[in-house]
Amino acid sequence: MRGSAEGDGRLGFAVRRFRRRRRKPGTARVYWTLARAGFKRQAQYKLAMFAGLFTNCVFGFVRAAVMVAAVRSAGDFGGYDEGTIVAYVWLSQALLGATQFMGPPLDLVERIKSGDVAIDFLRPVDVQLGYLATDMGRAACTFLPRAVPSLAIGAATFGLSMPTTPLAYLLGVLSVLLAVALSFLCLFAVALIGFWVVEIRGIRVLYQIVGTFLAGLFVPVHMFPDWLRAIAMATPFPSILQAPIDTLSGRVDANGALFVVAVQAFWVLMIGLLGRVLLRAGQRRLEVQGG
Repeated sequence: MRGSAEGDGRLGFAVRRFRRRRRKPGTARVYWTLARAGFKRQAQYKLAMFAGLFTNCVFGFVRAAVMVAAVRSAGDFGGYDEGTIVAYVWLSQALLGATQFMGPPLDLVERIKSGDVAIDFLRPVDVQLGYLATDMGRAACTFLPRAVPSLAIGAATFGLSMPTTPLAYLLGVLSVLLAVALSFLCLFAVALIGFWVVEIRGIRVLYQIVGTFLAGLFVPVHMFPDWLRAIAMATPFPSILQAPIDTLSGRVDANGALFVVAVQAFWVLMIGLLGRVLLRAGQRRLEVQGG
């Protein structure tokens, strides 16, 4: 009787454990939930997205007019014609909201400063991947109300040079996803510097200035002098903005687009690895200090 009772108890424990495992959400489901949460959170700021769209259009008109005038007067403008230079302008404006070059700092900055990041380390979710999933959801929410209307207005007013093959658009979408992921991973690495310094505001401002310039926001990277273009290409910044623009505008052919996407994937891996190293070092520093 005793052996039977013990067997029943073990069986009941196994059943309960199996049920708990079934109720536990999978890893992919957790990150999908975080992405949806990021999307819904961004969707609450409707007026801010409308203001961003208005700003995009204003600067888009000014930049497009200047660039078109430069192409007409220069003749050879870094290999750009009117259609491709206008595509460059409006695509760069459309991607600004998703890449967050000009956006507010990550919530992680304040959590590191306050010490609340210690709670993040206790959660059964990878800190870097969790924040990345949330940001990808946020970026997805910016495309419909901000990026797509900007492109539509640019196409209606100036006309855009876009690729004509489905493969180009498929690679373009992949390039945009990699660009958004890379942009976040760079910001994540910058935020982690807060484990070692009291205030990272100056570092972030420097990142914004250098990053936007080397990414090709003000003028295309292809128009840089050879020495400056070599410096830019040795950084991840062109892969955040110039790369998806080249792919979606049809400036590069299919083989060129594959190379561009491969370079972006390389930088995503490298900056992601850098973030993990900094995160682990910051966690050890926090534990040593008693956090």
